[in-house]
Amino acid sequence: MDIGIENAIKPTNWYVITGGPGSGKTTMVNLLRDRGFATTIEHARHYLDTQRVTGRTVLEIRKNQEEFQLGILNMQLEQEASISPNDIVFLDRAIPDSLAYYHFLNLEPNIKLLNALKKVFYRKIFILDLLPLVNDYARREDQEEQKRIHQLLIEVYESFHFPLIHVPVLSPAERVDFILKHL
Repeated sequence: MDIGIENAIKPTNWYVITGGPGSGKTTMVNLLRDRGFATTIEHARHYLDTQRVTGRTVLEIRKNQEEFQLGILNMQLEQEASISPNDIVFLDRAIPDSLAYYHFLNLEPNIKLLNALKKVFYRKIFILDLLPLVNDYARREDQEEQKRIHQLLIEVYESFHFPLIHVPVLSPAERVDFILKHL
C-alpha cells in the first residue's frame, strides 16, 4: 500500500523515533527530552499499564489484538492531535507504526487508521537498528518477530516517502548525537 507523501495534509516539524521491539526507542526519546527537546511517550506500554490498573492481566489485554491495537491507535491519535505542527517534537513511534503492527498481526486495518494515515506528515523518520532483545512484562516478542516487525516498520515508512535515517548501534549518547546531526 503506497499512500504517498502527496496525500499528506498536515505538515509538521515532528521527528519519529521508531524501530523493532527493543531497539532503544524510549531510551533515545528520554535522552532527547533530557537535552531539552519536546518528546512523546510510547503508547503500547502506556495502554497496557492503564489496563493493568483496572485489574486486567497483560495476557488478557493482548488476547484481543484488534482491541489492543485500536487502544494504542486511539492514544496515538489523541496525542498527535494535541501537538502543534509547528513545534519540534520527537515522537516515540507514530501513527504509521500501527499499520506495521496490523500487517504483522494479519489484521485488516480499520477505517480510523486508514483515514489517519492520509493526514500524516513527519519531518524525518529515525529507524533505530536492532539491539539484543530483552523481554519484560510488556514486551513478549522473540528475535524472529522482532526482526519481522522491524522490517515491516521500514516498509511502511518507505511507502510514505518520508526521509528515513537508519541509526546504527552505538552508545546511547552517540545515537542521540547521530540523530541530532541528521535533523
